[in-house]
Amino acid sequence: MPEMAISRILLNCDLHTFIPGQPQAEALALQGGIIAAAGSRTDVLNLADASTIIDDLEGKTVLPAFCDAHIHLLEYGFSLLRVDCETATRAECLQRLRHQLTRTAPGAWVLGHGWNHNIWPEGIGSRQLLDEICPNNPVYLTHKSLHSAWANSAALKAAGIFEDSPDPQGGQFARDEKGRLTGILLESAMRVVEAAVPQPDQAAREQAILTAQKSLLEFGITSVHDFDPWECYMALAALEEKGELKLRVMKGIPLPNLDQAIAAGIRSGQGSDHLSFGWLKLFADGALGPQTAAMLNPYEGSDSIGMLFLESADIVEFGRKTLPAGISMAVHAIGDRANHEVIDGYAQLNQMGLVAKNQLPLRIEHVQLLDPRDVRRLAQFRITASMQPIHAPSDRQMADRHWGLRCAHAYAWKTIKDSGANLIFGFDAPVESPNPYWGLQAAL
Repeated sequence: MPEMAISRILLNCDLHTFIPGQPQAEALALQGGIIAAAGSRTDVLNLADASTIIDDLEGKTVLPAFCDAHIHLLEYGFSLLRVDCETATRAECLQRLRHQLTRTAPGAWVLGHGWNHNIWPEGIGSRQLLDEICPNNPVYLTHKSLHSAWANSAALKAAGIFEDSPDPQGGQFARDEKGRLTGILLESAMRVVEAAVPQPDQAAREQAILTAQKSLLEFGITSVHDFDPWECYMALAALEEKGELKLRVMKGIPLPNLDQAIAAGIRSGQGSDHLSFGWLKLFADGALGPQTAAMLNPYEGSDSIGMLFLESADIVEFGRKTLPAGISMAVHAIGDRANHEVIDGYAQLNQMGLVAKNQLPLRIEHVQLLDPRDVRRLAQFRITASMQPIHAPSDRQMADRHWGLRCAHAYAWKTIKDSGANLIFGFDAPVESPNPYWGLQAAL
């Protein structure tokens, strides 16, 4: 029994401990933020003193809190405040946009998130459709995958994008068969429009995080690994200083801030109880939805093999810079080509002796499609597979359509776990809902 004052006891609960030999208990003793004891009603009550708060949960179920290993915290908060474009039809999405316009000042930007043309019977949208509804307000709607976007003519004009504008490196301004802009933006082309969107100030970012925090805590998620831009860290630090940060956040380091982080002596795992630093976040490819995930062989019925942003040599170059500085790496990879390149790069870094065992493990984010020959290499080189089971039911139809028989090796968390690799789960909000019970159902 602990020799300390117990601050709170949860009594009369159905507690699932996940401890071998004691899978369930009926009472829980807490000391501050620490679980001090779990056991029978009598044993736990014997720890109480006059100052202990006792809560009778009336038979409610109690579980350990969840950790979401991959979230875009700031974007999730803002998504809760924007037009919800995750609809079954394109017409319904446009109707929600019409409703939003009734509450929007003339000339103000209209922002939304969540559309997915892969499930719309009408197919993908165009800038002309948005122009009909909203000719004067700039409209910018991000795809469910966050790897493409849909904009109207006013938004393109505000961003300086015209019919003869060249595609940016690593992205594309989609065009129709006559070479005219469709309003669909792929990968880095999104950044061109986003640069024209009025940026939220610090107060707005803090409010968005508080909105996200409230939602996550209601789901039972108390800790997250975040991969949003550095502005998210600034807002988190401000909230922590004010005592308003209740989540435990491990904040990823964006590539544009890498040199700054190294110069400041930041190391992965360093920080406070509520805010610490995680992994350098890199992107090896795009996503399945817009068919920008990098493939070893073309998509079904297509000559396209997606977009590869990093080869194994690039991974090694980043590793040679970051790992000796104490900063680990997490690389987004969805297609089998991208995953293969990242694994090759990580393998070389291991062989070079740059991967220290006391560092946060190297990670691959998503690992949605693997060449079967690459599965065993995850465990061999101590690579953590950071996966999101909720993507499987969400992506099922378009994965079958675009990957065909390769889907036998997609979303293969059981195979990966059985190989001996370290496996962690997240929800990738706002790409998907952070509801952990949906994620658990998808995983099982």
